[in-house]
Amino acid sequence: MSNLNEKARELGNVLKESAEFTQLKQLHEEVNNDEVANRMLENFRNLQIELQQKQMQGVQITEEEAIQAQQQFELVQQHETISKLMEAEQRLSEIIGDLNRIITEPLEELYGKAE
Repeated sequence: MSNLNEKARELGNVLKESAEFTQLKQLHEEVNNDEVANRMLENFRNLQIELQQKQMQGVQITEEEAIQAQQQFELVQQHETISKLMEAEQRLSEIIGDLNRIITEPLEELYGKAE
């Protein structure tokens, strides 16, 4: 098991040194150092969390809340640094998803792909 943990840490370090992570870290710092951008992003993410919690609890999201979420999304997308940050987050998320698929291939071979 320690060999697996060692390889996972090694992979984590490679990810941390990747251009994608470096760019994400730089953009994250830029947003954190920009009071307006930081507040905009925080408001957007808080709204996202609130709506996700409602959905998980089975509470129907109102049309007004959906419109508000869309407006908040459009607002943060108009901010160049936030937009770049969100794109970088998406790219890194895709990389991690690819890594997860590769790591779980032996289980898929053993149990078969989920239909």
